[in-house]
Amino acid sequence: MEQNLFVYNTLSRKKEKFEPLNPPHVGMYVCGPTVYSDAHMGNTRTYISFDLIFRYLSHIGYKVRYVRNITDAGHLEGDAGDEGEDKIAKKAKLAQLEPMEIVQKYTVGFHEVMQIFNTLPPSIEPTATGHIIEQIEMVKEILAKGYAYEVDGSIYFDVEKYNQTQDYTILTGRNLDDLLVNTRTLGGQDDKHGKLDFALWIKAKPEHLMKWPSPWGIGFPGWHLECSAMSSKYLGHQFDIHGGGLDLAPTHHTNEIAQNVAACGKNPAKYWLHTNMLTVNGQKMSKSLGNSFLPHELISGNNKILSKGYSPMTVRFFMLQAHYRSTLDFGNEAMEASEKGFKRLMNAFSLLEGLKPSGSNEIEIQPLIDRCYAAMNDDFNSPVLIAELFEGTRIINSVHDGKMKINAENLQLLKTMMNTFVLDILGLKSEQAANDDLPKIMDMIIALRNEAKVNHDYATSDKIRNGLQQIGFKLNDSKEGTNWSKI
Repeated sequence: MEQNLFVYNTLSRKKEKFEPLNPPHVGMYVCGPTVYSDAHMGNTRTYISFDLIFRYLSHIGYKVRYVRNITDAGHLEGDAGDEGEDKIAKKAKLAQLEPMEIVQKYTVGFHEVMQIFNTLPPSIEPTATGHIIEQIEMVKEILAKGYAYEVDGSIYFDVEKYNQTQDYTILTGRNLDDLLVNTRTLGGQDDKHGKLDFALWIKAKPEHLMKWPSPWGIGFPGWHLECSAMSSKYLGHQFDIHGGGLDLAPTHHTNEIAQNVAACGKNPAKYWLHTNMLTVNGQKMSKSLGNSFLPHELISGNNKILSKGYSPMTVRFFMLQAHYRSTLDFGNEAMEASEKGFKRLMNAFSLLEGLKPSGSNEIEIQPLIDRCYAAMNDDFNSPVLIAELFEGTRIINSVHDGKMKINAENLQLLKTMMNTFVLDILGLKSEQAANDDLPKIMDMIIALRNEAKVNHDYATSDKIRNGLQQIGFKLNDSKEGTNWSKI
């Protein structure tokens, strides 16, 4: 399906027409979690956003290879990810477990969270520890090109030398001199030639738990190197989309580009896409501010921020109501509004299958479908898409209530549109299995009430009407018969 899709490219800082390197194939790499703790809401937002992108690219005919890694070693505690103690090893020591027990526990937990929010699994989910050989080979290539140096068994990337022929800050447009001035001195800094140099391979201390042999001695890979090696292995030296959270752009993604260019002369991705941060009542969500919560705490309501829990599909809907590049602010009012909106959308969706054409027509559906595609083709603009789907909701309710007529052709277009965009692209689903059969159940109840009225059993007829009203269903009697709607 030919689409004029435009995406915002962090690299160029503008929207560009999406033109894959090798259509219809699309390669997409998204930085996955470091599995030393529960997946947080920022992770969830990023992966729901790229699930939307994956779904839409697949829908419009691309054959997408979606690679999302698991970081199970080498991510250290420092700001740049290569200073301090290994996050996984530290958790293992505290829990008196093997590091791979920590990895297994939190990888399983991550997958469970992704399943709860109905994200599709990636095509390939490589682990850092499964690609040590590839990482060592990449370090060799960078050393051979002269962009790295060894100090006592550790290998560092020479940023200032690289920047003599390349633009180290090409992704963010930051000033290198400002970076040098603002970079604080870290432990191990004396080993480096320059303040911005970062580790490709780190010599392991005797007590370090996760380590491997290399040409430079026993050690472990740098965090940035892992993604470069895995994306190259599965998507080639150049691929279409590299994604992740906006917080990864200044250091992790900047260093990935430098590594790839140094090793093979190419920026790994044509388009760099980044999701924005989460806020809570206008403040950045963070553990230090005490305003962060985990997905299961959001669902259960066991948090100090929101007044109650919200279902997984409500949360997914809430996240998709904001554009992936905009900040997403959690608050009671916003969440309650999303809950109502999601119920309204899905209530209408449950009526769709039971709608019948009326012979004549008062509405054209194709322009609405065109607007839905236009929204998604404008950098995956899910909030505009949702607004258009609410127009579809209005039409469904009007047809159901007998206030609008629709012919068979437009009714089929409406059904296809809602199924495609609600289920396949937004990835929403009914959270009550009974909802699938709701129209049939309501038809049966109405038939029983009509039978009671025919038998002059008005007490039973009124009891059915009043009982339905108490649980949120309204019956509407007219000359054409009885229909129903949710209150």
